[in-house]
Parts: sequence; C-alpha cells; structure tokens
Amino acid sequence: MEDRVRIKLAVLADAAKYDASCASSGAARGGNGKGIGHATGSGICHSYTPDGRCISLLKILLTNYCIYDCQYCVNRVSSDVNRERFSIDEVVELTMGFYKRNYIEGLFLSSGIIQSVDYTMEQLVEVAKRLRVHHHFGGYIHLKAVPNASPILLRLAGRYADRLSANVELPTPADLSRLAPQKKMSEIEGSMAVLKAGIDEYQDQKFKSANAPRFSPAGQSTQMIIGATPTPDLQILQTARALYRNQGLRRVYYSAFSPIPHADGRLPAGTPPLVREHRLYQADWLLRHYGFEVDEITPADAPNLSADVDPKLAWALRNRNRFPVDLNKSPREVMLRVPGLGARNVDRLIELRRFRAIRLDQLHNLRISTKKVCPWVIAADHNPDAMLIDRAELAMKVKPINPQLELFTAGVSAANGEL
Repeated sequence: MEDRVRIKLAVLADAAKYDASCASSGAARGGNGKGIGHATGSGICHSYTPDGRCISLLKILLTNYCIYDCQYCVNRVSSDVNRERFSIDEVVELTMGFYKRNYIEGLFLSSGIIQSVDYTMEQLVEVAKRLRVHHHFGGYIHLKAVPNASPILLRLAGRYADRLSANVELPTPADLSRLAPQKKMSEIEGSMAVLKAGIDEYQDQKFKSANAPRFSPAGQSTQMIIGATPTPDLQILQTARALYRNQGLRRVYYSAFSPIPHADGRLPAGTPPLVREHRLYQADWLLRHYGFEVDEITPADAPNLSADVDPKLAWALRNRNRFPVDLNKSPREVMLRVPGLGARNVDRLIELRRFRAIRLDQLHNLRISTKKVCPWVIAADHNPDAMLIDRAELAMKVKPINPQLELFTAGVSAANGEL
C-alpha cells in the first residue's frame, strides 16, 4: 500500500467511527462463480452475531471534507481537522485488496457532503457499481444514502448495495434546526420513502420471479445522536417508532454524543452516561419484538428511561396489577411482558405446557433466571415469591445488585441478561 493511501486510510477510517448504523443482518448474496466474495445470511458488519461470531467490514468515509456545518460533527466545514479524500479507484482497490487478504467481508462507505448532495451520491454509487460490475464483487456493501439526493441516484444505489442508511442525526426537527440548520427532517424522510418504495417493490417481485432485480435486500437503517440536545427519551422513542412504522426501517441506531474539539457552546461538555444508550436499545427491542408502545415504556410522568433498571422491569413495577402471570394459562403476548422472560423462552414454555404443567424447577432446565422471573409468575407448584407483588420491598428485591457503571470505571458489570 502506498504511503499516501495509508495516511488517507488512517484519517478516513477514524472519521467513520462515529457512524453506528453499520449492522447488516438480512443480506444474502451468493457468489456466481465468476468473481470473488459472497455475503452470508447473517450479513457483514463490525459486530457480533447472535451465535457469537465476529464479522468485519472496511468502514471508511470517501472524504471528510463537508460543506455542512452541523455543530455536533467533527467533520463540519468550520472544523480544523485534517482533511483527506479517497478517489473512487482507491476505495475499490482497498476493498478488493483487503477482501483477498481475508481482512474484511464487505464495505461500509459513507462520506461528507462535497460540492452537492447529488455529486456526493454519484461518487458513492460509482464505487459500488465498479465493485459489482467491473470486479464481480459479491461481498457485502452498505452505502450511506445522502438525504435529499436525486431519487434516480438513490434507486441506483439500491441496485448495488445490500443495505442503505439515511441518518436522521437528531431526534426532532427542532433539534436539527438548532444544530444542523442545513438539514431538514422532511428531506431525510423523503429519501427514506424513496428507498422504502424500492425495497417494497423488490420484496413483492422476488416472490413472483427468482430473477427479480435486487434492491437493498438487507433494507435500510438510520442513526440518532443521543445527548447532544436535552430531548427526553420519550421523544427519541416516538421518532424511532414513527420511522419503523412509516419507513419500514430494519434498525434505528442510537449513538451517544461524543464531545468534539472547539465545540459550539450549545453542545454539552461531556458525553451522556453509557447506560442511557444501552437503555434505549433495550426499549427499542421492546417496541419491535415485545408488543410495547412508547407511552408504556416512557409515560408522560417519566419521560426518561431509568438508569437503575431495564425498561421492561420498570414497566412491571409500575403495573403490578398485571401480575402475577400464570405460566400455564397466559397467552404469549402477556408472557412476553414478564421480566426475565425472552421471546425464545416464552415460545419454549408454550410448547412445553402442551404436554405437562409448568413447574418452577423446570425453569432451571430452560436456563431461565428464577431470581428474575419468580416474583412475577405463578406455576403449577407453590411460589412464595409471587406473594410479594403488592409489597413495598418488591422493588428492592428485583433491582440488580450491581447497576451498570461507566465503561472505563473500575468494577464494570455486564448487563446482557434477558429482557
């Protein structure tokens, strides 16, 4: 690798680290025998899959030059950061070279806005086109969809990319107006709508013909920066819910604001607590997979998520009249709301109770934490913990002993248990 390209790679890979919306589950692109590479069904990203595999991609910006002056962005036009720019050929050569050396399994490509949104989008599309058409690259490609770009260019991007993402950046139009006045929520959602139309069309056609032209088969995602404004979690989750329903997004990613040098005085001096980002992901999971609504997770009198307990447990403590839940009789949607029970174990319990009555000792066999679950359920045998449901000491009994701390403080405890 040439020294000049190496310098560019160091700068533009570092600049890309702030974009969290790079997961890619749902892509499936097989090799055709003519080129190299393929994308598996689990997708490619810098993340861990549910089975524990770590998968990687080349995650870079085409350039960190930008004509916008978004106050929360280190690459804003008024920033004094070192600027670099890849050529299209350099990105293609890096991707192919890294893939052949088994360094990566795909490409995540974003960019600052240069000249115009359409010019920037043209550059991104051309990289993907050359990889797919000229090099027969079958690996994973995630492209940033530049908001307000021409629908024609967004349609072209969908032909070559496995996933596209147009970032909303901040939770509300008022937040954007305050810190990024050159961006409009209506324009961002307009670009999302173009992508949704292409994705819906592809999903419809692929059931009719095996040769239907692909269009972003892994869907679209977006990212929101959390903590740059005082917007409460209630509004953040309302925006996420609207995007899921209206734009059909696969994921909304929440990225904690990171303080930047020479920042505007309107920005906070420090980063928000790490636990806030974690709680938002937990709440997002409840919205998408557990049947919760935003006003249940963050009611008007508690617009921010608790740092002490996860959102499902917080809801259960506010709604004790819904418990205890009978594991042998309750429907799935009710059992999904039991703290400590995940969707997979709920399905296992429902299957098991077809043949025998559920007893508390059987929860151990399913690797369910009885400490978390027992205060909220009744089974075929006696459960003294369920008698605490109306007592004041219940909250102290079910709260975690070691709350999640900051990432780089002593005594950090993992918080990856079942919701």
